[in-house]
Amino acid sequence: MASSSSLMLLTIALLISSFTVASAGNFNQDFKITWGDGRANILNDGQLLTLSLDKASGSGFESQNEYLFGKIDMQLKLVAGNSAGTVTAYYLKSEGSTWDEIDFEFLGNLSGDPYILHTNIFSQGKGNREQQFYLWFDPTADFHTYSILWNPQRIVFSVDGTPIREFKNQESKGVPFLKSQAMRIHSSLWNADDWATRGGLVKTDWSAAPFTASYRNFNAEACIWSSGASSCSSTSTNNGGWLSQELDSTSQERMRWVQKNYMIYNYCADVKRFPQGLPVECSTS
Repeated sequence: MASSSSLMLLTIALLISSFTVASAGNFNQDFKITWGDGRANILNDGQLLTLSLDKASGSGFESQNEYLFGKIDMQLKLVAGNSAGTVTAYYLKSEGSTWDEIDFEFLGNLSGDPYILHTNIFSQGKGNREQQFYLWFDPTADFHTYSILWNPQRIVFSVDGTPIREFKNQESKGVPFLKSQAMRIHSSLWNADDWATRGGLVKTDWSAAPFTASYRNFNAEACIWSSGASSCSSTSTNNGGWLSQELDSTSQERMRWVQKNYMIYNYCADVKRFPQGLPVECSTS
């Protein structure tokens, strides 16, 4: 079974051995505002996008394109000050009841307390793969780059070029992988004070509203999916290398450093949550 799975991965790689670069960061061209009634704004000739949240509503946007594999970068500056109760979500997601999804969620906190970076992966509608981290900097003081590498072999979450999490393709062990559903990029800023901060104990302070998150320098080296076909062709070459990219020894060491010093929750270590045994992928992830 492992050999047939490897053959399938090789076939996928050959079929899409190229990439289309969505040129860095024009929000007017690459994205559309989906909700918020004026609370989301594209500024500076498409170079900056802001989302705002007040007591009446949050706001959000999504990519014009759908992608099937890629390396996605976005710079974010998160809600400053007392952001308790707010969530800034930045994620890839497909449609339907058995959707795929790759999540960055930034859970706000009281002034002076650290943000929590919440990550999750859904395959065929099943999630429950949460890992949470503190960050080693103040994500509200300046822009930082949050990246998703998604190829047929793995998904890697990175912050400012440092990998923090890797989810490998383990279809050979019966774990569904995200390989057949194209996904759009989504982002939203919304009120989740029923759970976001200290399990919902700390509520949103609306006297500090409006809350604002900012985005810039979007870049996608990716296969664009349109009308049932990929923009990547078997006759092109994967110049960027992301389609077969893996973590080298230095990157693995940096990821272990982050996980040792900044990871605060790992579903693969939560034996109370999974009394029947940890998920299969946890044995080698």
